[in-house]
Amino acid sequence: MPSTTTETVKPVAHEVVLIEGDGIGPEIAAAVRLIFEAAAAPVRWTPAIAGGRAFAAGVATGVPAETVDAIERARLVLKAPLETPVGHGGKSANVTLRKLFEMYANIRPVKELAGITTPFSGRGIDMVIVRENVEDLYAGIEHMQTPDTAQALKLITRRGSAKIARAAYELARREGRSRVTAVHKANILKLTEGLFKRTVEAVGAGYPDITTDHMIVDACAHKLVVAPEQIDVAVMTNMNGDILSDLAAGLVGGLGLAASANIGDHAAMFEAVHGSAPDIAGRGLANPTAFLQAGLMLLRHLGEARAAARIEAALALTLSEGRVLTGDLARGKVEAASTMAFAEAVAANLERVDPAALPEVTAPAGADAASTQAPTPALPDRITVTTRDDVGFDLFFEVENADPAELGAEITALAEGSPFRLKHLSNRGTAIWPGAVSRTELTPHWRARFVRRADAAAGFDDAAALALIGKVGARHRWMHVEKLLVTDGADGFSRDQGEA
Repeated sequence: MPSTTTETVKPVAHEVVLIEGDGIGPEIAAAVRLIFEAAAAPVRWTPAIAGGRAFAAGVATGVPAETVDAIERARLVLKAPLETPVGHGGKSANVTLRKLFEMYANIRPVKELAGITTPFSGRGIDMVIVRENVEDLYAGIEHMQTPDTAQALKLITRRGSAKIARAAYELARREGRSRVTAVHKANILKLTEGLFKRTVEAVGAGYPDITTDHMIVDACAHKLVVAPEQIDVAVMTNMNGDILSDLAAGLVGGLGLAASANIGDHAAMFEAVHGSAPDIAGRGLANPTAFLQAGLMLLRHLGEARAAARIEAALALTLSEGRVLTGDLARGKVEAASTMAFAEAVAANLERVDPAALPEVTAPAGADAASTQAPTPALPDRITVTTRDDVGFDLFFEVENADPAELGAEITALAEGSPFRLKHLSNRGTAIWPGAVSRTELTPHWRARFVRRADAAAGFDDAAALALIGKVGARHRWMHVEKLLVTDGADGFSRDQGEA
């Protein structure tokens, strides 16, 4: 006879790699685990190490092979703050993790929290900053070109820009948002930031249900302070995003409450934005709110939006009532609670959350129709050009106390007999020779722009260019060379200030 007993089917637990991190990391990780367990969140933790403990054990990258293997398997990480100790360890373990798994999208929600009062409270701030996470100056390619001149290479690719743009538009569509703003500095950096802006606009054309606009990064910083409620989804390059996401966090309570996600095609990692705070480690003083918010982002990424909403409601109740707060929030208004006492208060408030008051877990209004009308566009392949030509090269070299007229005459003479002529000399991005007298303060760091002579054969003569570099190098130390590319008639190089 069939049983009439109704059994509750437990949800399948998702495997998540938990990196407890350094400093206050183990404390806030324990707090979040307690809350997740109280909420019966369907997560199965796999502990792993990275950061300070790994460096101390002699792991040069700060990320042991066992941790990499665990992430390869689970593809999900909840990571507490890591430190890079002085004296051992080089690259940041945080950056290593992002790079190893190509977590190209950094997602930073910025939204007012119940019970957190700031000068911007009540403004309705609810934005998402989507930051490219692996390119730009964060490629970390730097050189001391002279003892007094440093160079960093800013690398922006069409493919990388397209991927982060699509992440921004997909997020906007998924959350029912209406506008994506490309934030850039293309008015000055016309090639790198310009490529980013153009690529975002090209990807945006595939999302007719979402408005695309753009904003110069300094204007965006101003907008964040005077009218932050007007920003919806903002997508930007790595350094711009690093700076503006921290600024935006300050509007709603600061980095101590902020969380972020690092999303790639192969793995996703969720973390608190703040550091490891070794000065208060082990004392039960840390606020676990940011790490808990990272956990909520993880749950929503897993499709466990109902569980996330319940925990979020319990957190809001705890913060708004203000009876149990860690010291950074209590500020003398109530007796400061420990990290675990705060977590226990959130866990207890789970029972006070009315399930009927939780938002329904449905797709945003119109999302299905929008998806039907405008399916996710494919990322663009490499651009196809009809013509391309290397028309010359820039040579960077070092000369102390040079007279521009004498140096120009010398380099011009060295180029005689070659298929290249010296077009001009520049110093710190300003054309110095030939031309009017410049008031630019000269440094030993010079750039010679050589272009192909009008009577020279078409194409780039590598042997002749190397020979000319050798002639200059016989007199002055050179350190860097760049070919000047023209594609379909458009210059692929910048011009100096004052260049004719």
